[in-house]
Amino acid sequence: MKQHLLPYWVHPFVWLRRIPHRRGYGVHSPFAYNFITRVIYEKTPYYKYADLRVQEKTRMGQERADWLYEPLKVKRLLFRLVNYARPRTIVDAGHLSASSLYLKAGCLKAGYIGMREPGDLCLDAGSSVDFLYIHDYQDPVFSLVAFELCASHACETSVFVVEGIGYTPRMRQLWQRIRQDERVGITFDLYDLGILFFNKAMNKQDYIVCF
Repeated sequence: MKQHLLPYWVHPFVWLRRIPHRRGYGVHSPFAYNFITRVIYEKTPYYKYADLRVQEKTRMGQERADWLYEPLKVKRLLFRLVNYARPRTIVDAGHLSASSLYLKAGCLKAGYIGMREPGDLCLDAGSSVDFLYIHDYQDPVFSLVAFELCASHACETSVFVVEGIGYTPRMRQLWQRIRQDERVGITFDLYDLGILFFNKAMNKQDYIVCF
């Protein structure tokens, strides 16, 4: 099982620096506050969590050499985000990982597309990418290409998630670039993840969240 490059001793320092941004403190937008408190910080013990852990352990035993490790809190947040967005199409861009189980379980009716290389994404001109998860922070070029390909198919209800936006200087630069994209609206910086919305009816703003 492959590991993240980011040392885990870094996380406590990141968390301490972000304490002022916990649980929606200082957020005045009703949409942003509700999203932070009811999705990012939601503590509902979904019954699927237990089932997913069993599936994950089984699959890891079979494919251990190929799977990339992701923190449990990240995988569960992905489940909640898909459950919140109710997408018709999910694009999973990056290395094979257990997060695919959580993405699929979040909305069983959604179509799922695994994108390991840019050529894997084949969409009709009128089709939309309703939910995108980019998780290859070791290759910011791939992450940017995946974003550009899918952003051209985004609609106002689309939700894009980018892993590792605070892990390296190149990923921090990438995050600044894509959140400033004119197609993107409200964004959330969780350090481990960046979340982008495409509804331009809401004022463009970036919210830092202690996750």
